[in-house]
Amino acid sequence: MSSRESSISVFCLLALTGVASLALWLDEPYIITLATKVCILGMAGVGLNLVLGYGGLVSFGHAAFFGIGGYVAGILASHALNFEPIMQSPWLLEGTTRMLVIWPIAALVCGLFAWLIGALSLRTSGVYFIMITLAFAQMIYYFAISWPSYGGEDGLSVYLRSTFPGLNTMTGIHFFAIALVWLMLAMGVSSRLVQSRFGLALQAARQNPVRVSAVGISPYKVQLTAFVISGIITGIAGALYTDLNRFVSPSVLGWHTSGEIMVFVILGGVARLAGPVVGAAVFILLEQTLGGWSENWQFWLGAVLVVVVLYGRGGIIGLLDRGAARG
Repeated sequence: MSSRESSISVFCLLALTGVASLALWLDEPYIITLATKVCILGMAGVGLNLVLGYGGLVSFGHAAFFGIGGYVAGILASHALNFEPIMQSPWLLEGTTRMLVIWPIAALVCGLFAWLIGALSLRTSGVYFIMITLAFAQMIYYFAISWPSYGGEDGLSVYLRSTFPGLNTMTGIHFFAIALVWLMLAMGVSSRLVQSRFGLALQAARQNPVRVSAVGISPYKVQLTAFVISGIITGIAGALYTDLNRFVSPSVLGWHTSGEIMVFVILGGVARLAGPVVGAAVFILLEQTLGGWSENWQFWLGAVLVVVVLYGRGGIIGLLDRGAARG
């Protein structure tokens, strides 16, 4: 990762912190919520970018991990708040509202699903890989719709956010701090992985898997490992998103959620560390500004995306890089 890209990443994190701090000073809790949303959705994009940007794997099923992480958080918290055990036999399993317990469980469950989906999907390539990841996500989506125990199509409400030691998570700025730290961790893990020998092998497998196999490295194992890590990062983002909204529904498992996460990556810059964060920020900014003018604000988002794809190789960050180089 270049020094300029590192600087952009640091600037994005400082900008989010600055926006939230200014909103706190101006007593604008809604802006803090929007900044928190950027952190969470940007983190989901960082997870997808690991396999899409650096691994060349166009996954259209990352909504599955985002939604599974969300449902894990929602189910555990709802059972704890309602004082109902999740199961009583063959052993007692109770819910919890402790984030430090919810996050590892969400990571474990999402990692398991990512391993199962990846193990099958990575036996294909190209458009077949895209379609099979989409198919798995849609299977989980329809399962959630037909799961009446947790709201079915109406979703599951959680009236309080989960707890974190020393913080009041119902306070917007405190929850923003948690989301920001998670975003920093996700970006840090992604950066270290990409610059490691594993990251080089992943990028080599994207460019020429035959040559990678010839030197004794299994492209399948490298890509599967990246897919699992990607699923875990996206799943924890989903758990945070449920806590932010205090609600989770099958809509987070739908194909449009996968599409939105992919838009974050493409808009900000594929294979750019801060690309998903910039993309998520622009997406939410357009949603908030243009959404008040027209119900069809997605048309303008589509226009921006077309311009970026046609003329902005490397997304918005790529455009900024070229502008800085010319200056």
